[in-house]
Amino acid sequence: MHPLDQPIWHALRSGWSALAQGDDQAMRLDPDHGPFAATVDGNGAGLHDLIPPDGELWLIGKDAAGAPPPNLSVTRSALLAQMVASSLSPSKSPSPNWVQLGEADAADMLDLALLTKPGPFRTRTHRLGRFIGVREGGRLIAMAGERMRMPGFTEVSGVCTHPDWRGRGLAGALMRVVIQAMLERGEAPFLHAYAAHDRTIALYRTLGFEVRAELPMMVVTRAPTE
Repeated sequence: MHPLDQPIWHALRSGWSALAQGDDQAMRLDPDHGPFAATVDGNGAGLHDLIPPDGELWLIGKDAAGAPPPNLSVTRSALLAQMVASSLSPSKSPSPNWVQLGEADAADMLDLALLTKPGPFRTRTHRLGRFIGVREGGRLIAMAGERMRMPGFTEVSGVCTHPDWRGRGLAGALMRVVIQAMLERGEAPFLHAYAAHDRTIALYRTLGFEVRAELPMMVVTRAPTE
């Protein structure tokens, strides 16, 4: 099986191993870093005990296919387009004046992510990889970074722009910087987009991404007890 067929499991067993919770059958990422979880066989068994009270888990691939695992309720489901880039397409547009983001920017990064909802973003998600951003007047208005990591592959994630500054190409420009750094390290950039979002997928194609597979996604919580 290709590692990207079960990206969460392979990230938890490699790039995220220091932040993984669970056992050799079912694991999740530390809740402060993100809600992702997976099982070794993709059958969802053992995930119930990994969900914090009033929390949720995000599943991608086999764990999200078919009926929900026992004692879990589905709050959201979708089909994702998993895209991979082997090279970066050329661009004539100049790169914006970006800065590397770190601990001092954590609160601003979380605020921007909660406003724009690029995907699940928690208080320590910014520690999962390198993030860069653009500030204007001291305000963080756009960012992009890294999330899942496994040998040979790194995910582009956390891409978002404040609504007041959209239409300037900031997201795509920041993605180019992130992607180029991955390629220079010998890693293949990949990302996930909602399969129904044709315009988003078309944008990613202009950067050099192509759809590798379509994977189900499911958000689950503990089923209510009677």
